Amino acid sequence: MWMRVEDGTVRIGVTDFVQQKLGEIGYVEFEGARKSVNQLKQNRPFGAFESAKGVFDFIAPVSGAVQQINEHAQSKPELINKDPYGEGWILIISPTNLEEELGELMNFDQAVQWYKRETPEKFKTW
Repeated sequence: MWMRVEDGTVRIGVTDFVQQKLGEIGYVEFEGARKSVNQLKQNRPFGAFESAKGVFDFIAPVSGAVQQINEHAQSKPELINKDPYGEGWILIISPTNLEEELGELMNFDQAVQWYKRETPEKFKTW
């Protein structure tokens, strides 16, 4: 997942790297983000998406209250593949513990190195 801090809120989406590696996204579900409390917890799933390579969870990069769900991405999941950092965003949240949780996140290069260490044989096939 990627996230961008915007005037006190956080916009969340699927990285271009992930959408390229998993192929065409055909279905998305935001059930965890629609619950009455609408409170996401860092590193916990809040929905799922299906691609040609399987079903995968959306994982919250930070904790917060859901402010907006991109309904267009749900009705047209191809937006995630076509424009993952633009029209294909997933959620906007009001973070509850942003400063502390930011320190726990990996940047892109750190994430790639982690993935290579954790799944070296799978990484070669991607």
